[in-house]
Amino acid sequence: MSRFVSFLVLLLVLVLSIQAQNSDQILSVKVYSATNKLQRGQSTPLAVELTINPPYHVNANVPSAEYLIPTVVEFEPIEGITFGKMTYPEAEMKQFDFSETPLAVYEGTVYVFTTITVSPDFAGEKVELSGKVSYQACDDHTCQAPADLIFKAVLPVAAQGEEVEAVHPEIFSQSQKPETAEITATGEENEFGKTVAQKGLLLTFVLVFLGGLALNLTPCVYPLIPITISYFGGQAQNKKGSLLTHALLYVLGMAITYSILGSIAAFTGSLFGAALQNPYVLVAIAIILVGLSLSMFDLYEIRVPMFLSNFAGGARQGYFGTLFMGLTVGIVAAPCIGPFVLALLTYVGERGDVFLGFSLFFVLALGLGVPFIFLALFSGSLNKLPRSGSWMVWARTIFGFILIAMAIYFVAPLLPNTLIYHLALAITMLVGGIYLAWIEPSRMEGKTFSIIRNVVGSIFMIVALYLAASGVQGYIDEKISEVQLKAGSSEATSEIQWHTYSEAMLQQAAREGKPVMIDFFADWCIPCKELDKFTFSKPEVVELSRNFVMLKVDLTTASDPEVKRLKKQYRIKGVPTLVFLKPDGSEISELRVVGFKEVDEFLPLMQKALEMSR
Repeated sequence: MSRFVSFLVLLLVLVLSIQAQNSDQILSVKVYSATNKLQRGQSTPLAVELTINPPYHVNANVPSAEYLIPTVVEFEPIEGITFGKMTYPEAEMKQFDFSETPLAVYEGTVYVFTTITVSPDFAGEKVELSGKVSYQACDDHTCQAPADLIFKAVLPVAAQGEEVEAVHPEIFSQSQKPETAEITATGEENEFGKTVAQKGLLLTFVLVFLGGLALNLTPCVYPLIPITISYFGGQAQNKKGSLLTHALLYVLGMAITYSILGSIAAFTGSLFGAALQNPYVLVAIAIILVGLSLSMFDLYEIRVPMFLSNFAGGARQGYFGTLFMGLTVGIVAAPCIGPFVLALLTYVGERGDVFLGFSLFFVLALGLGVPFIFLALFSGSLNKLPRSGSWMVWARTIFGFILIAMAIYFVAPLLPNTLIYHLALAITMLVGGIYLAWIEPSRMEGKTFSIIRNVVGSIFMIVALYLAASGVQGYIDEKISEVQLKAGSSEATSEIQWHTYSEAMLQQAAREGKPVMIDFFADWCIPCKELDKFTFSKPEVVELSRNFVMLKVDLTTASDPEVKRLKKQYRIKGVPTLVFLKPDGSEISELRVVGFKEVDEFLPLMQKALEMSR
């Protein structure tokens, strides 16, 4: 009996030990196939199960902020094996103590779906998978450094003619079958929808659609509308259904061309984004945009080379001819729509989101194509279109001012403050409104054009007033904050005087008899930014900090040898971590702070650190 009790105790200790070890592991990975064996020449759904152990969460594949580390699953390439597009789960929007806004995260168990295709000539009897999950984990107070978790799995391959069985229906019923060559309404699209809602990109989509619609009014595109619709009518032999099919194929051709352009721009976005950190590149882009805008004011003309125009404009018969016209219409219309497209390409490249690039340019193509579809449905309305005239030159100048505004957008990081940025945009819109409403020389008979001029000019001026008011209000708020910070002391500065961590600074603290506070932070850490914004900015904290030597340690790059050394020396598990040292360099361990603290919680700790250092 005593041996049996001893065995149970030993077993219990072993189980608790295993649980303790597993509790230290933030993330675990398993791979599931939808069938018990893979088939040669067939695609099989695959699921990667991610289990995030509490109290942690990881950022979604599309995080709530650009500086956060996304969760990404990658497979190592294998000869004879092809993987499909990864479909990530819908993020959960959760509010945490350290963040003002809800964050897009994964918690608990989630699944990433894809497909695996075994080539017909694959020789092996099993597929040995290996891959990694890149992620950043946080709890409600701190964030861990970004990490990679390597995983492996072995999937058997069926013999020729061997039947396979469906397995794990409870997993694969949670997702539609992932597609490899198209964008589907699954997790990635849902993630993108959330990003739209959070970042205000819905307005961008609306503006891009309206921009595409307005581009039809430019001198390069508008005259093509009746010609193109007449071409559809000739091909369709006046059959309305066939006429509509031609119009849809034409728009599809435009959508394919522009969506590919947008995807390429976004796909190279990482390189492009790095280049956009260079001031010379930003200035060069702004100069190009201004140069393109001047062509919109007829100061000079940008022309497409004749051989490209002939290639794109050559008549072709049938549905394929219509599709080909749509694919190449961008070449013919490039002098007018090219500057706008280039500006949009630059914006998409900066964002670096492939799905965003595809979607924005698809919407642009829809905006360009709506008149063709409408006129194909109501072909009798073709003769009601206003004739080409000087009003089209006026319409083109609208894009000239938009391009100047985009040039200002790209040089914004180089401007001294946001007030100048807002005022520059406001002046551009104000001048644009005055010019479009009253100065631009284009005139037409009747009152309609005059009314449109005044409405568009008024919209520009309203936007100018809004931008100016926003900029001034932001500037006033900044100045009020500075005054409040200075109110604590006549000799006060507006913020904490931080120094980069060094042994020399510790020695200086020892000589001056001052305690030390060390802030361990990282660029991808939201609680760190919240500390800077809501706690370290308070006047009472700034005032009290003058009794300390205030040091910062940047742990953003986890692979840096110095970062590793300091993390080990100070036993840093996550960020933010705040460490108080006495003047002799010994830590006041009971005052260590891990995670975000409100000012009323943090001030007593600083005061106690001062008392214990005397």
